[in-house]
Amino acid sequence: MVTLAVVGAGSRGTSYARHAVESGQARVVAVADPLDSRRGRFPEAAQYSGWRELAALPRQADAVVIATQDRDHIEPAVRFAELGYDILLEKPMAVSEDDCRAIVAAAERSDAVFAVCHVLRYTPYTRALKGLLDAGRIGEIVSIQHLEPVGWWHQAHSYVRGNWRRTDESTFMLLAKSCHDLDWLVHLTGRQVTRVSSFGGLKHFRPENRPAGAAGRCLDCAVEAACPYSAKRIYLPLAGKAAWPLSVLTDDVSEQGVLDALRTGPYGRCVYDCDNDVVDHQVVNMEFEGGTTASFTMTAFTPALHRQTRIFGTRGSIDGDGDRLTVHDFVTGRSETVETRPTGDATAGGGHGGGDEGLMDAFLSAVATRDRSSILSSPGESLHSHLIAWAAERSRLTGETVTLEGAPR
Repeated sequence: MVTLAVVGAGSRGTSYARHAVESGQARVVAVADPLDSRRGRFPEAAQYSGWRELAALPRQADAVVIATQDRDHIEPAVRFAELGYDILLEKPMAVSEDDCRAIVAAAERSDAVFAVCHVLRYTPYTRALKGLLDAGRIGEIVSIQHLEPVGWWHQAHSYVRGNWRRTDESTFMLLAKSCHDLDWLVHLTGRQVTRVSSFGGLKHFRPENRPAGAAGRCLDCAVEAACPYSAKRIYLPLAGKAAWPLSVLTDDVSEQGVLDALRTGPYGRCVYDCDNDVVDHQVVNMEFEGGTTASFTMTAFTPALHRQTRIFGTRGSIDGDGDRLTVHDFVTGRSETVETRPTGDATAGGGHGGGDEGLMDAFLSAVATRDRSSILSSPGESLHSHLIAWAAERSRLTGETVTLEGAPR
């Protein structure tokens, strides 16, 4: 059985560790987090108030799950690699290109089993889609349209009121939310991106769009009932459920505990009266080696659904909605539907459509057997997907098309 240390026992770290334990493949022997309540989620594990306390000791586990805040990835990732741990690292790897390169270098020096949590690669849906493409069912991929529907309430929760609302405190939206999708497109095509252009911005969640009569907090607001982003409507129906996203607000998930959190914490604020600056919509255009192109749209203004994708090939096309795939064959003129039946919904609370479970199974198998073939992205491939995000952000800010460093011209 694989032994695990959890560094950062928030929503993501806890979710990955619980998948590992419930699978019967691992047990958590150490947990490092500054909050007693989070460490208490693993009462049988050795308790540490921070990752440095754990890292001051000889290796305590086979592997470590690093799920601290984005800006706090670089130091523990490098140090635990030096100590000989295998590493599962939450995305994004880090918030600067240099830090990402340093993490990759440390992982390669240590010969660690190393995986970034690109969970979309591991869903039953993706495995079925990749199988169709690799079998040549639609010929050569020519172009792709891909949509990430963030969801109106998810945007308000994480990117307006929550931990990822500010670039200077976390990172820019595309890296924080959509390096999943950029990596996924590279995975489907099997090719690297050479050029990127991008447009987008923060259109709606701004002070000038605040409705007349709105208060600074939803609990005090006279117009709250007509607001799509009402914190009362988002959170109060979840009272009593110790699960994401409510678990992010408070450890006391009773109705009174939720009301107290909305009264005093960041998640009860008016979405037009926050200090957020990340975009709420963005489009990214990509050119791949060989001339294949893809257009990617990330937008807040949707239901929180699975990603939606159309792939156009020389012999057919595929339409996918995260649940089922419809294959159109240009030779026969027929269409075939492939049901993938993902487990859970598209959100973190739903396990990303089976991606969280699939990732943990792959990582634990690689740690136990030393056979890395179950891990679907190398450190270098993960770095490439992050570099696409930085190229896209530079394009968005400058209005220029960006050629990726080291990519074929």
